[in-house]
Amino acid sequence: MYGLVGLVMSFLDKLFGSTTKKEEVKVTKLNIGIILGSTRQGRVSPQVGEWVKGIADKRGDVNYEIVDIADFKLPFLFTTDGSEPGIAAWGEKIDSLDGFVFIVQEYNHSITGALKNALDTAQAQWNNKAAGIVSYGSTGGARAAEHLRGILGELAVADIRTHPTLSLFTDFENGSDFKPQDLHLDNVNSMLDQVVSWSTALKTVRG
Repeated sequence: MYGLVGLVMSFLDKLFGSTTKKEEVKVTKLNIGIILGSTRQGRVSPQVGEWVKGIADKRGDVNYEIVDIADFKLPFLFTTDGSEPGIAAWGEKIDSLDGFVFIVQEYNHSITGALKNALDTAQAQWNNKAAGIVSYGSTGGARAAEHLRGILGELAVADIRTHPTLSLFTDFENGSDFKPQDLHLDNVNSMLDQVVSWSTALKTVRG
């Protein structure tokens, strides 16, 4: 009996291809950009960004990279003819990413002008992707983060609920040396879990 089954399976394999082996599916890792939201002299966003990246890299689930707005030297939107190489490079960078983590500082209850300009300088490249927010300020940057959520909604970016907030009083020494409390670690990982899940899902929407 088993010999007959084996002969049938062998015949079917030759006719239709293997019926016993699973097809190998090539899985490409997502690319998540950690966007530094400040360009001012003496900024602390690089410290916060590297801290988040250090936590993220230990996970090994996707590719994480620091994206520094300052490197692109973006002019204010519509103040030039738009031919600056940084504008095209910025659009290409955002297009290459599947999701984002924004490092956000609070100025007058909102985000920096540099970040708003960078968000406005790209358009379709943001669409149907996910983003997490890590903010800091005297009240943890919460008001800037809430303002950012409204902008991300208009850009068709799904913002993640979990939101690590860092205080200038308890997570920084002298307002400039970043020394985060350990309690933030779980929040950052929870936020990254959601960014990866939503980025994975939204990649299917983009096709």
